[in-house]
Amino acid sequence: MGVRKDLKTAKKRWDLAGRAPVEVTRDDGVVRRAAAPRLAAPPPDAGSAVADIPYTNAAEAPGAPVIRRKAGGRWVPVTASAFADEVTAVAKGLVAAGLEPGGRVAIMSRTRYEWCVLDFAVWAAGGQSVPVYPTSSADQVEWILRDSGTRFVVAESADNERTVRTAAAEARVWQLDAGGLGELKDLGRDVPDDEVARRRAALTPGTVATVCYTSGTTGLPKGCVLTHGNLYAEAANSVELLHPIFKEVTGQTAATLLFLPLAHILGRTIQIACLSARIEIGHWPSIRPDELRPEFKVFKPTFLVGVPYLFEKIHDTGREMAEKLGRGSSFDRADRIAVRYGEASLNRFLGTGKGPGPGLTLAWGLYELLVYRRIRKELGGRLHYALSGGSPLDRNLNLFFYAAGVVIYEGYGLTETSAAATLTPPLRPRPGTVGRPLPGTAVRIADDGEVLVKGGIVFDGYWRNAAATGEVLADGWFATGDLGALDEDGYLTITGRKKDILITTGGKNVSPAVLEDRMRSRPPVGQVMVVGDKRPYVAALVTLEPEALAHWLAVRKRPRDTPAARLRDDPELRADVQRAVDYANEAVSRAESVRRFAIVAGEFTEENGMLTPSLKVRRHAVAEAYAAEIEALYEG
Repeated sequence: MGVRKDLKTAKKRWDLAGRAPVEVTRDDGVVRRAAAPRLAAPPPDAGSAVADIPYTNAAEAPGAPVIRRKAGGRWVPVTASAFADEVTAVAKGLVAAGLEPGGRVAIMSRTRYEWCVLDFAVWAAGGQSVPVYPTSSADQVEWILRDSGTRFVVAESADNERTVRTAAAEARVWQLDAGGLGELKDLGRDVPDDEVARRRAALTPGTVATVCYTSGTTGLPKGCVLTHGNLYAEAANSVELLHPIFKEVTGQTAATLLFLPLAHILGRTIQIACLSARIEIGHWPSIRPDELRPEFKVFKPTFLVGVPYLFEKIHDTGREMAEKLGRGSSFDRADRIAVRYGEASLNRFLGTGKGPGPGLTLAWGLYELLVYRRIRKELGGRLHYALSGGSPLDRNLNLFFYAAGVVIYEGYGLTETSAAATLTPPLRPRPGTVGRPLPGTAVRIADDGEVLVKGGIVFDGYWRNAAATGEVLADGWFATGDLGALDEDGYLTITGRKKDILITTGGKNVSPAVLEDRMRSRPPVGQVMVVGDKRPYVAALVTLEPEALAHWLAVRKRPRDTPAARLRDDPELRADVQRAVDYANEAVSRAESVRRFAIVAGEFTEENGMLTPSLKVRRHAVAEAYAAEIEALYEG
């Protein structure tokens, strides 16, 4: 009976895994296009499925906890009914303040519960939300507000409010830390609920939901116009693809702690998807691993959505703990065992190999007791799955977590594609790729290798910028600017950014992304920028991650305040960075490999303008700041 039940369960899981078939199209034997049919029904022509989510939840399951809110040091559940009531109250305040249907409200805040309320309240009032990173300068805020024509702003802190008032003295501002949500509720007391219901009913899939400004790695940020239909296509198809599998495999009630910036589209679409599926979410304002770990242990998420930086740092924390106990070499062996075991286990799972042998299984069992279960404990103890996006995740790191009992699904997308355009299908992981097209989406590889995307998730265009829109949209296909390739099963691999390609004097085209990502995954390396355009060979600027460097010094019993200038030439430190360089070079040909590197002073940060808010390197800014160091790499 037990065997029959197991076989029935296995069949059900494979049936679920096969719900999103992908059709591939070849050209001269090479896969050039992959497409997946949508899993979610299209949104209704009248009313907005996205704006209606809180109200649908309140009607169908009023007492169900949909959010956990941090209050008084505890995570307190918020029911569907209570959340819908708060959304309505804030929406009425916006109406009373003068927000007209189609008007815009900027939200300048870190990730927190109030952000979620405001997003849905703006939509319920018939408006459009304009996210602003809380680290934005007055000049950046001024541009976004002026370009979008936004008159209403909700700012998180007193500092944020000062920035807004410097940027746009005429804007009406509410401050969250000073009770701004309460002010809006009081303001809207006399507005009837029917007015909010009427405005919601007037929304359609084609109604603009949000104008999200790009990071602006080059030039002024552009406003991406996303409709309610775009957001619905992203969230609904993601839920239909993933949620049935997660429930079936884990048998758990899903819950996640959301810490990605809600000013970034990925965090917001995950929030929409979770609320639509009544997956409990909590909000946390920091992505710093040392601040997240205590909350993981309390919140106990069943899955996470993060960026490679988070998984790199969790892995590094494990190494640091081992080194403090004098067991650094033991962790390195656990790391190697995990990669081998993960590879073999994955091959068996996919039917492409026999799986790990007895010796490898025995070694894995030892390190499961010593290392891997501690990694899971650091993540709250209930975690089975994670989603990673923003940039490629190192394949070996993915395999490490797989062996440690956490399957990381990678995805790929941009603001212009409402977040994920591709996603690893459940029960069919393929580390090293970013998955297959999201249901309802097609991916095509252009003649020059550029990745093109088409489907309901693709944006309408850039706000008031027809010229820029025309450069990237043609016949419904969005030109991403990224280079990639599709395999025989429709899995996409991203090989680099088109505009970042370096061409050496020897004529070799080099994509810096793979080198930078692999180097960054090895402590004590912080950020990296590979150089070599119109140069005889490839080189790299390397910064040191402060926490990793402090640990490096402590393990070697050196003073924590050792001058950085002395460390940059320290033979032992340079040897560790060289190991990171060697690891990166394993992924490329000799002509593409990093020949020299310089450990540079300072960091690449958002504050000094060298990183975008989504942690991408602003290459021009770094090149200008470290021009002398770059020249020195090519002297002698």
